[in-house]
Amino acid sequence: MGLNLQKKKTIIENMHKTANLALSAIIADSRGIIANKINYLRKKSRENGIIFNIVRNNLLKLAFKGTQFECLKKKLSGPILIAFSMEHPGSAARIFKKFSIENKGFKIIGAALKSKSLSSSKIDQLAAMPTYKESIILIINIMQEITLGKLLRTLIAIKEK
Repeated sequence: MGLNLQKKKTIIENMHKTANLALSAIIADSRGIIANKINYLRKKSRENGIIFNIVRNNLLKLAFKGTQFECLKKKLSGPILIAFSMEHPGSAARIFKKFSIENKGFKIIGAALKSKSLSSSKIDQLAAMPTYKESIILIINIMQEITLGKLLRTLIAIKEK
């Protein structure tokens, strides 16, 4: 059953609002992926603060007008999934990248960050980018190593004297 005009307008409005709030977006081709795996991807997306949708391309093109994701319009063809990262720019890319490794039929088509379309190598970099929490842990570990190193050098110097 098709969507009536009011439902289409609501979808466009909701997607436009989401696109204005999102940090990044990633689109993928879902051909050959069974529904259970898509549901698994939805669950993982919700857990990581990602808004995941399956929307008709024409509606998505209309929703992208005036947003930072207009650069993705050219890549919208065929059955696609779109994920908006709301908390961390790389979270959707990370989930899609991992899912594409596990499911060979799943193909990442493109991504956008700050009004720029990303190449596949840039998508890999975005997926590898650490979250805020991971960055803080990394900094703390580095500081601990530096402190321990100074302590060891001091103890060695005292021993030698």
